[in-house]
Amino acid sequence: MPEINCPQCGEKTHWNKDNPFRPFCSEQCKNLDFIAWAHEERQIPGDSQVSDVFSEDLEKFE
Repeated sequence: MPEINCPQCGEKTHWNKDNPFRPFCSEQCKNLDFIAWAHEERQIPGDSQVSDVFSEDLEKFE
């Protein structure tokens, strides 16, 4: 069974179907990661052509 480091806290955890929080070690780490994304503390690297798109802006891209 593969063992990985939790991306949130660094603790060792198992990567398998019996770990419902994978790749995290616990529900707390999973939630902390989600909160960081929600607060825009994390982002996928790269250039964004459009930072925010709202429904009324979609016509501009057609």
